Amino acid sequence: MVAPLKLGIAGLGTVGAELFRLIARQDKVLAARCGRSVRVVAVTARSKAKKRGIDLRGVAWAKSPLALATDPEIDCFVELIGGADEPALSAIEAALGLGKSVVTANKALIAKHGLRLAALAEQHGGALNYEAAVGAAIPVIKTLREGLAGTGINRIYGILNGTCNYILTRMEQEGLSFDACLKDAQRLGYAEANPSFDVDGHDTAQKLSILASLAFGTKVAQAAVYVEGISSIAPEDLAAAAELGYRVKLLGVAVRTKTGIEQRVHPTMVPRSSSIAQVMGVTNAVTIDGDGLSPITLVGPGAGAEATASAVIADIADVARGIRALPFGRPIAKLGTTRKAPMERHEGGYYIRLMARDLTGTAATIATRLAEQGISIESIVQRHPNGNRDGGSHKTSSPVPVILITYATTEDAVRRALAAVQRDKVISGRPQVIRIEKN
Repeated sequence: MVAPLKLGIAGLGTVGAELFRLIARQDKVLAARCGRSVRVVAVTARSKAKKRGIDLRGVAWAKSPLALATDPEIDCFVELIGGADEPALSAIEAALGLGKSVVTANKALIAKHGLRLAALAEQHGGALNYEAAVGAAIPVIKTLREGLAGTGINRIYGILNGTCNYILTRMEQEGLSFDACLKDAQRLGYAEANPSFDVDGHDTAQKLSILASLAFGTKVAQAAVYVEGISSIAPEDLAAAAELGYRVKLLGVAVRTKTGIEQRVHPTMVPRSSSIAQVMGVTNAVTIDGDGLSPITLVGPGAGAEATASAVIADIADVARGIRALPFGRPIAKLGTTRKAPMERHEGGYYIRLMARDLTGTAATIATRLAEQGISIESIVQRHPNGNRDGGSHKTSSPVPVILITYATTEDAVRRALAAVQRDKVISGRPQVIRIEKN
């Protein structure tokens, strides 16, 4: 008989408690699939007295995460505390230093300290598994690290934050403002009381930095990610996108270019016919574009106790089977470095919404400034207050929305052209610019 894999779980919040229940429920299935049983032998959390709806009789209670990580009775340390630093960091370092395997759902810690932890795992022989850190139940880490180990990746992009996708979905379907949808997301528990980490794009950036490392063999570098959030998106942008055959999503995009790996997070227009455009609500999705392959899109719940616990238990099952994949798919010494790619060099199509003064010569001035930067227009829509489109004789003192879709150009050209248009005083307010990501 093979001895059971003995687990220590640090953190008994919604995910930790669900993991405990799932291990008990799937006991026989795990034993059959792994060739050995899996047992929770010790736990730790902030409060021992808190009611969690789980039976902890017969399970030891450690006084701290560090004490749990160094407990000689456990084989695998499961970290579900969260946070980029202490106490999770020291506990994981201690476990890896003793040759134990570690399973974590902590994206912030992997994005900040993943390389350091991976080096410890390599040195001492334990596993460092973190499937739940990105996309929860979507097996994107395993797909990149193992399933596509022999495939060159050209681009990886996706919807990596359910809060933002929920807000954009509600805005599009119901014509609501960003603020109204955010308040509703907070009421339903999809958004935090302080939602900036999600809606400003930083959560997506952490996840993207991890995926880019796996996809391109580079060191994790969150600082190399260009980040924009969704708070500037207005219902009229979503309506225009629909009319033009697009849908707006907050995407994390990492792509191989001639000058290196470009990593960016920002609102993006994607063709409505694309797989990623069909992903609505709190669902996440990741598309992988590799050599010799049609794009692969993985879709599923990217958050929630059950989805996250399912990813954690899959990592635990790998440990039980004796699988020891390199944390970032290759030795740390073989990972390349990457720097933040200047967005000015980005090339692609653009959606531009201007509030143009409804005066003779305005359109000509705008067209001239775009032409000076070599920008070609694929389509243009002008709306007057009376509902007319594409011109018309109606004149008003109020600014008129003008929507432009460009052919492929550079970010620098767009910025220069719009700065010139603003200096000409033929528009009101700040132009709205949304990048377009083709299939």
